[in-house]
Amino acid sequence: MTDEGYFAALQDALIEAGHFRPVLVIDWGRLEANIDHVRGRLGDLPVRLVDKSLALPRLLAHLMQRLGTKRIMSFHMPTARSMLQQFPECEILFGKPMPAGAIRQLFQTSSATERELYTRSMIHLVDSVERLTAYRDVAKSLGLPFRFAAEVNVGLHRGGFENPQSLLAALDGIEDDPLMRCDGVMGYEPHIPKVPGFAGGAEGERRKVSERYKAFLSVLDAEQKAIRNIGGSKTALGYGTGTFASEVSIGSAFLLPTDFDGGELEALQPALFIASPVLKTVDARLPGPAWLTLLMQATGRFPRRGCYTYGGKWMARPVHPPGMRENSLWGSSSNQQFFALLDDSTAKADDFAFFRPTQSEAVLQQFGPVLIYNQGRIVDEWPPLALG
Repeated sequence: MTDEGYFAALQDALIEAGHFRPVLVIDWGRLEANIDHVRGRLGDLPVRLVDKSLALPRLLAHLMQRLGTKRIMSFHMPTARSMLQQFPECEILFGKPMPAGAIRQLFQTSSATERELYTRSMIHLVDSVERLTAYRDVAKSLGLPFRFAAEVNVGLHRGGFENPQSLLAALDGIEDDPLMRCDGVMGYEPHIPKVPGFAGGAEGERRKVSERYKAFLSVLDAEQKAIRNIGGSKTALGYGTGTFASEVSIGSAFLLPTDFDGGELEALQPALFIASPVLKTVDARLPGPAWLTLLMQATGRFPRRGCYTYGGKWMARPVHPPGMRENSLWGSSSNQQFFALLDDSTAKADDFAFFRPTQSEAVLQQFGPVLIYNQGRIVDEWPPLALG
């Protein structure tokens, strides 16, 4: 099916299902194909699902079932709490350090049953001696065991322990504390695909990342490195069974927003679209004298045809109608946004315009229930996680 045919069929499905406002749509067939591809590339290497990029409980439940995982990476305390309320069997690894006050507040505002669940299932991220000390104070004041993993700098330079010696020294400082337990390490390396050839390229940088990671592991006892987490959507498929890692983190890859096109994800298909009704199509004209519009059109800075959509200013790029694009002279609007059209465009009012989000993070929570499209029909609606 051509893009023209694909979006025509999706438009028909939206109209048949009675949706006439901006909506977010997941293509079920493409999602399933993406899951199959990821599973095939990783072999038996477990996946830790990134909740911020897959913020639909039913999507997460489906991915957990398909991938045979109960591992979640979370980045927001209210989201982590909601995840464990809905999936109490999950294990939550935080993908960034939380303020010590947020952890204290979590336990102080929870029931005894909830505290037991959070203590058992949450693995907090420690990036420095100072953070470890603050977390230790929280554990001591609450009298609760505290699981954590160490964030290690494997080349991104966004924080974390800089070298194995600093990590070892930090862990030695809590060696006799019965409440504090190191379960592993997390290293994040999204910079790998961006390293230019003259600096070693992606392959060279991946080797360096692996060497740095293994150096951190070498100073840990076996029980301190049960979790060896690495990767993100852009890099995870470069690992596999038999690697030093015990798991990789993946989120956006399953839906493939535009920021994740190419590279290791080249074989995946876009599975997430914003659909918005076209409110009007126009012979485009700028405010002011007519000669100004003619001048801008003659210089290619303003189109001859355009349209206005129901809503706009999304983190997304237009993909249909063909040639549809934003125009910098007119600007953007979250109410009704102007888009340039090709001179011979056949788009008309009440057609749908389609966009690919640049990311799934946050976008999945902007439109209410997300529509599931399968075999030419809208077959379900999935509510998103609350923003918290």
